[in-house]
Amino acid sequence: MSTKTSFQSEESKIPVLVIFAPTASGKTALTRELFTPQGSHFILKAEIISADSQAVYKGMDIGTAKPEPQLCAQLPHHLIDILTPDQQYNVSDFVNAADFACRDIFSRGYLPVVTGGTGFYIRSFLYGLAPTPVSDEKLRNQLKNRIALEGNQALYEELQKIDPQSAAKIHPNDAYRICRALEVYYLSGKTRSDFKIEPQLRSKYNFLFLVLEPPRDILYERIKSRVDLMLQAGLEEEVRNLISEGYTKESPGLKAIGYSEWFEEDGSLYGPEELEDVIYNIKHHSCKYAKKQYTYIRGIPGSVVIDFDGSEENYKKVCGLIKAHTDNYLIR
Repeated sequence: MSTKTSFQSEESKIPVLVIFAPTASGKTALTRELFTPQGSHFILKAEIISADSQAVYKGMDIGTAKPEPQLCAQLPHHLIDILTPDQQYNVSDFVNAADFACRDIFSRGYLPVVTGGTGFYIRSFLYGLAPTPVSDEKLRNQLKNRIALEGNQALYEELQKIDPQSAAKIHPNDAYRICRALEVYYLSGKTRSDFKIEPQLRSKYNFLFLVLEPPRDILYERIKSRVDLMLQAGLEEEVRNLISEGYTKESPGLKAIGYSEWFEEDGSLYGPEELEDVIYNIKHHSCKYAKKQYTYIRGIPGSVVIDFDGSEENYKKVCGLIKAHTDNYLIR
């Protein structure tokens, strides 16, 4: 197949490659190999749409393992460094922004590639968003005030009574999602769980959905090694810089794994004598999170699960799948 990357767009669905893989699984190396001319497995030109709920935040580079600037210069990445850590970012923001990016990328003759490790974001992009009520500013502020006065636990217990199914998926300290679930109920009289979407892929795209699944024990060792490298690269200094800029434990960005572990209950930073505990917690939470993310993408129609170890056989399989998927769209 030719590597020419001008795509037909008239009366055709947009071809989108979606790659789910947790951190440290090798997806960045894969995209570098497939979509930059320097890669030995280069197929065609593409642009990346990041499906990472934390890479959107500026100043959080080391802890989120963002792709290096040199790679982004060769292979443009969208939805990275678009917000400050004190701004909220949710799945609706992601899906809407990813839709816009897909149309833009495809219109310029490139392949849109959605890739990341936030399984909920990827699942929502594939299926679309549930038609929940639009946020009501007055009610949202009332709920925020209640959180401030009564605490997260009180509203979380309220949600458990109203919508136990949603509550089971939300951390008791996740004030934003607790408020949103309660807001949906008080606006509509229905629980958020009632707003379900059919498990059917959106028809405006032609998806190729790849799930990279390294052997679990190898993945966990890679994650732990990556955390060690983050510490060597200056993760602690990055956290302290963010604090010096006025961000706190309650800033949405700093609730991410790799950042939240540095804080005591009162919001102060752990001391040097507790560094070993911080490192252990980051590794533990990262491995647990990687395992959990796979639950979001199980059973999605047409998904191709690859036992990915970065071997030549892996690369050839992925190349073949992408070539077959995009062949009908290429203008010869």
